[in-house]
Amino acid sequence: MILLITPQSRGPEVAALIHAATSQETHWAQTAQEAATRLREHAYSAAIIDQFLLETEPEESDNMIEHLGTAYPAYINFAVTGLDRLIREVRSALHRRNREEASARRAVAERMQSEMGETLTTMLLSCELAMSVPDIPSLAAEKIRTIDMLARELRLRLEVN
Repeated sequence: MILLITPQSRGPEVAALIHAATSQETHWAQTAQEAATRLREHAYSAAIIDQFLLETEPEESDNMIEHLGTAYPAYINFAVTGLDRLIREVRSALHRRNREEASARRAVAERMQSEMGETLTTMLLSCELAMSVPDIPSLAAEKIRTIDMLARELRLRLEVN
């Protein structure tokens, strides 16, 4: 979803054009307060913000910007920007958001993989140390070997991915 934030009376028309160009549902907010409310209620992929609103309502705009969440902001001067350029800016904002989201997902996945690898190494070392205990009961040794085997399987799966 995209949120178009502009006090212009052509807002619904522009929102419809953005929807047609991007195939993404597009909402329109006339004020910064209305935009902040919508941003709290929904998750948007992009917020197209009229620069005029930022200049005329600085405090409300700051509040609105605090609620952007994962919406990628694109600041547009509607007074001088034509429709073609607006659509290019919207597409560019969506592209940047997707690129940043993919990068963030990769970073999280790499961190999780690293942390899981460390945990598995600790488990394997603990299994080795437990197996070196003298006179360990056979049932306990069997359980430790099972844990060791499962930890090794998990490690292989992590390395494959």
